[in-house]
Amino acid sequence: MSTTGNTRIAPAGGKLGVLIPGIGAVSTTFMAGVEAVKRGLGQPIGSLTQLGTVRLGKRTEGRSPKIKDFVPLANLEDLVFGGWDIFNDTAYESAVHAAVLESALLEKVREPLSAIKPMRAVFDPEYVRRLNGPNVKTDGSKMDKAEMLMEDIRQFRESSGAERLVMIWCGSTEVFHKPVAVHQNLKDFECGLQKNDPDIAPSQIYAYAALKSGVPYANGAPNLTTDTPALIELARDRQVPICGKDFKTGQTFMKTLVAPGLKARMLGMSGWFSTNILGNRDGEVLEDPGSFKSKEETKLSVLQQILQPELYPMLYKDLYHAVRINYYPPRGDAKEGWDNIDIFGWLGYPMQIKINFLCRDSILAAPLVLDLVLFLDLAQRSGMKGIQEWLSFYFKAPMTAPGLYPEHDVFIQLMKLKNTLRWMRGEDLITHLGLEYYD
Repeated sequence: MSTTGNTRIAPAGGKLGVLIPGIGAVSTTFMAGVEAVKRGLGQPIGSLTQLGTVRLGKRTEGRSPKIKDFVPLANLEDLVFGGWDIFNDTAYESAVHAAVLESALLEKVREPLSAIKPMRAVFDPEYVRRLNGPNVKTDGSKMDKAEMLMEDIRQFRESSGAERLVMIWCGSTEVFHKPVAVHQNLKDFECGLQKNDPDIAPSQIYAYAALKSGVPYANGAPNLTTDTPALIELARDRQVPICGKDFKTGQTFMKTLVAPGLKARMLGMSGWFSTNILGNRDGEVLEDPGSFKSKEETKLSVLQQILQPELYPMLYKDLYHAVRINYYPPRGDAKEGWDNIDIFGWLGYPMQIKINFLCRDSILAAPLVLDLVLFLDLAQRSGMKGIQEWLSFYFKAPMTAPGLYPEHDVFIQLMKLKNTLRWMRGEDLITHLGLEYYD
């Protein structure tokens, strides 16, 4: 047990099991990438835990260790993988189908990926309408399915030899739902599971099973999941960390880079129009209006919080913000995002910014999955429970304490994350005031 700093951090000894609902493009790119890095076949580019540093003390001290050397994170060699999917494909077969990674690379990690066979999934076609598959749990109530998932978790822990577990949702986007009575407290939620309440989504059943099993949970989709009073209550009762929601990868990542800069210079904005074409399974699911509504909500929330039109009505009160996603099969995982930004400056004179981001959706998401797995495990070993707002850096719609608005500015999010690490280890927090250099 490490006692240096403000938290007692248990060691990261033994295997860390990574349980993933959704063995699709993102999760197989993540797993294949970890296996490739372990074999020296590639570098973990995009991963803060593997490549990032954290400055300690004054700039003159020259102390900037790598994050993975500063806090005790699990080693990549200790990661073992499992998960659920509605299709029977192994992780290798799913990766081939996703066509994100080159076949030559996949062949070199074929053996470990082929050993990952998805467990039967909890699935409800009312929540994901564009997909259906044979590998699903069909019997019993929603509570029965939750207990089946808990048994899956127990068996995976035993068969993999994992000493600790983390669950991270990489499944499809569910249709948009708002919290209702069944989500307001744990007692009503458990009653709803027993009565097959239609407002309890599959992702919520996975989260419930994870938290009941003492497993940290991250929500990589815009689904209504752990951001409900019932599951927040369960996470705190079981002393388990949670975070989410919706991986911040492409277009929204660009918004959280550009919008803070425009606001910092007090430049006005009259409109931001965003459109995407995407051809993978995620794009197919988002063709459904209900699933798109979930995604739209998280994408639209970002600018409002960053620009704060209530504080700067002259600059942002009349902003028109629109987001479109179009399924375009020929593009596959190579998502393309177009942004048109209408801004205005001195004396109200108009200007425009155009962004065309030809990105690779799963390539951007995979390092986020790795970082979240390692940081959630660190949080649990540090005795941190409930909402982990310091991990907002990774999400479009970060979870916060009830009544607290989320911080979307990516630079503030990164400062919050690194200051949390400094706090854990008893180092001074960095304010960037800098006056001490000139006294």
